Amino acid sequence: MISALRTVIRRELLIAFRRQADVLNPLWFFIIVITLFPLGIGPEPNLLARIAPGIVWVAALLAALLSLERLFKDDFADGSLEQMMLAPEPLSVLVLAKVIAHWLLTGLPLLILSPLIAVLLSLDFESWKAVALTLLVGTPTLSFLGAIGVALTVGLRKGGVLLSLLILPLYIPVLIFATSAIDAAGLSMAYNGQLAILGAMLAGSATMAPLAVSAALRVSIQS
Repeated sequence: MISALRTVIRRELLIAFRRQADVLNPLWFFIIVITLFPLGIGPEPNLLARIAPGIVWVAALLAALLSLERLFKDDFADGSLEQMMLAPEPLSVLVLAKVIAHWLLTGLPLLILSPLIAVLLSLDFESWKAVALTLLVGTPTLSFLGAIGVALTVGLRKGGVLLSLLILPLYIPVLIFATSAIDAAGLSMAYNGQLAILGAMLAGSATMAPLAVSAALRVSIQS
């Protein structure tokens, strides 16, 4: 299983590097949104720091939505998805590998950009640390939950709007607790509770999502 995980992750990364626009577009979108807010509302540091949690996480959610639709679409179109279902390894293991690769390409770059975010939004060190921690714990959850929606709509030609309607309600708890953690850090309050809840969401989604995605993919293929 470890070998299958490594093989699928390597394959996904190679495909992504050959189609760099698909990887860079959500990242550029995230950077543009973060950059436009200081230009639009002014450079006043206290105001930027106060609204920074919402800005960061709304931009992260939208960037995740932009990158989700192609998670299984290409595999469905070229027949690779059916081959994955016929592989000797459990489909849930291959799905887990694809979700990990998706996070490496979409969530990890946001974490790497977090120091730049802190500078643009006038965040202090504690607030930046909270941003980095919430992105580290929260963005994998977005990938796991988003994979469920993608699996349910993979057979639809124009499933983008339906995907958003399915996924956004699942993303709201992540948004609430992540922004709450950053707000608490800005007020010099403890935010371990919010991080613990985000960690529980990640553990639950990482455990259950591959199974749910596998079942949804089988239904989508058979229908």
